[in-house]
Amino acid sequence: MAKLSSKVAARIAVQLKKYQGILTGLQKRDVSEADTVTVVNDMLSDICGYDKYIHVTGQLAIRGTFVDLAVRVDDEIRFLIEVKAIGIELKDAHVKQAIDYAANEGIEWVVLTNGVNWRIYKVHFGQPIEKILVFDLDAIEASAKGPEVLECFGNLSREGFSKNTMAEFLLHKQVTNKFTVAAVLQTDFVLEVLRREIRRMSAGVKVEVEYLKSLLQDEVIKRDLIEGEEAKATLQNIRRLQRAATRKKAGVKFVDDAPTVAPVGDASATPPRAIVEPVVTVKSA
Repeated sequence: MAKLSSKVAARIAVQLKKYQGILTGLQKRDVSEADTVTVVNDMLSDICGYDKYIHVTGQLAIRGTFVDLAVRVDDEIRFLIEVKAIGIELKDAHVKQAIDYAANEGIEWVVLTNGVNWRIYKVHFGQPIEKILVFDLDAIEASAKGPEVLECFGNLSREGFSKNTMAEFLLHKQVTNKFTVAAVLQTDFVLEVLRREIRRMSAGVKVEVEYLKSLLQDEVIKRDLIEGEEAKATLQNIRRLQRAATRKKAGVKFVDDAPTVAPVGDASATPPRAIVEPVVTVKSA
């Protein structure tokens, strides 16, 4: 996560607290998309620290079409924002146009928001274009001083955003998601540790690793975490990470087994060697 000064962290908390009341009122009035764009622009200024007259561009034209907002600093676009009316439930399909814009211009980050819900996506420049849902925040329900608020608005902020901090943000969210934890529990190393611990605390009762693995898969871990594309891709990538970590510890340089991680939510694709990228294509809702 981006390292933020106490001043920036305080600004984010205080301003979000203010906007929670504003957003609640706008929800009740069910305001239009145009009005939602206006409040999102204000949030970028007051919460994230951008000058809305300098850093935020509205209706940015890309190949004859338009994206709602773009945040630009030092002549470089940091991220695009697709805005929907505050009363609309966000879906992956809503961000497709912005993802296409981003891919055409080589922009790695896209935000989809209705003012209340903020979704951060990483764009993968492949064929086809793919995306990872990295973060999803409810700005009204979240605690204004909570870590998830700092993760979202802190990483998007003028002071906190950089390619390195966003890459670290992506990696952290990927390796700590539920699919990764479930996959790690199924690895040979963890199963062997579990087998030894059961034997130690039971004064010698023997259990086979395969029995423990079946027990975890059939009765302990939820089925959706061990079945399907996300789960399978995660397990494969955990094995790659283990091999990469072993080689790194031994001081061996490696290329083909460069570590990759599985997606958060419904996402990913095969990564370039030096960059963490998605492994499973996002399926639009």
